[in-house]
Amino acid sequence: MLRGQFDLIVIGAGSGLRISSAAAEAGWKVAVIDEGPFGGTCLNRGCIPSKAFIHVADVMQDIRRASDYGIKAKATAVDWPRIVKRIMGEIDGDAKSIEQGNKATKNITVFKTRGVFVGPKQVKVGKQIITAPRIVIAAGTRPSIPSMQGLDKVGYLTSDDIFRLKKLPKSMIFIGGGYIACELAHMFDTLGTKVTVIQRSGVLLGREDREVATRFTEVFTRNVDVRLNATTNRVFKKGKLFAIEIQQGKKKQVVSAETLVVATGRKPNTDVLDVAKTGIAVDKNGYLQVDEFMRTEVDGIWAIGDIAGKWMFKHSANLEADVCAHNLLGTLVRADYTAMPHAIFSSPQLAGVGMTEEELVEKGIRFIKGSYDYKDTGYGMALMEEDGFAKVLVDPRTRRILGCHIVGPYASMIIHEVIVAMKAGMTADALAGTIHIHPALNEVVQRALLSLE
Repeated sequence: MLRGQFDLIVIGAGSGLRISSAAAEAGWKVAVIDEGPFGGTCLNRGCIPSKAFIHVADVMQDIRRASDYGIKAKATAVDWPRIVKRIMGEIDGDAKSIEQGNKATKNITVFKTRGVFVGPKQVKVGKQIITAPRIVIAAGTRPSIPSMQGLDKVGYLTSDDIFRLKKLPKSMIFIGGGYIACELAHMFDTLGTKVTVIQRSGVLLGREDREVATRFTEVFTRNVDVRLNATTNRVFKKGKLFAIEIQQGKKKQVVSAETLVVATGRKPNTDVLDVAKTGIAVDKNGYLQVDEFMRTEVDGIWAIGDIAGKWMFKHSANLEADVCAHNLLGTLVRADYTAMPHAIFSSPQLAGVGMTEEELVEKGIRFIKGSYDYKDTGYGMALMEEDGFAKVLVDPRTRRILGCHIVGPYASMIIHEVIVAMKAGMTADALAGTIHIHPALNEVVQRALLSLE
């Protein structure tokens, strides 16, 4: 076997490319390992394609609601092959461009194959073993498949391959009620697929603030067939259909559809990399453990992104990549996760930052809360929005914002003023006292703050 010596090895061509690029620019000899496509999960199988498809569904939803506003409009057909070709064509072009750019960059050697550790700081790529004094692991996660009777015998889909379907399914079952299932179920249901979601708990999006998750579930289930508190007993084929035997309390029933999607979370790729060979321990769920500087317990080995198990967002992975690049090339700085936000692009949208009410209660942290409905704002009235609301949680002594949770149209956008305020250390009163454009939708946040107990 040939051996290659580098200054830095980066495993993963998603956010890890921010590190390899900085190191190469500094004159380091860098190896980038990824079996492709380049751009990582976000570009190829995650946030970018999903939001493009969801926007198509949102357009369809607007057309269907047009009559509510006094407009006669009708969508006559969905050209699924054209939608897929347009969106995935863009994605594939971007991935290819990123790969070609890396191959053409001075000081970067691309290994488009799977990397596996075979010893301390030794990575096997194809028939070669390469080494470096510094290694960054940015290899992400993959869909986690639960143990269910019969599941391994049927050809289910996951979020990794759902965007490559040749035709729009007539019916679809989602096992799981988290953000992936809720986003994709909204998309397919709105475009005409009969969707069933099987959720083992009593609400969808169970990790969200309970009041917000409850409202989301109430609205979501008006359009989508959701089976709550449902246990999946077994999975089998019934002719050409997928059949799922579920149990809700003492009641058993079988639901069937032509397509089955498993959306029950994700798991780290540490086992695929065989990280134990380089001396790195993992936690009980298989994630790498890193300190505030993104260092693992093995000197010279760093980790960022989903595989590090801190936050499972692209924006947090980018933050960690920038911190890691800075620490590799200069003095150490800590990753600052203050006011780490997230959003779910379903219908309704949901966004959150900071702690939930349940987390505050569990930690014994004193708080006051305020909320305000979209419908009681000028723009909320214009949208004819009856369900959305914003909720804020505030320290009664310092008046600092502890959390904000929004469910409703454009939640992913209007929450940003709260994110900035929390990051800057503004008080709730200072943000509430900031002049808001009238009648912009952001008034729902201002009025939630003004309604504090």
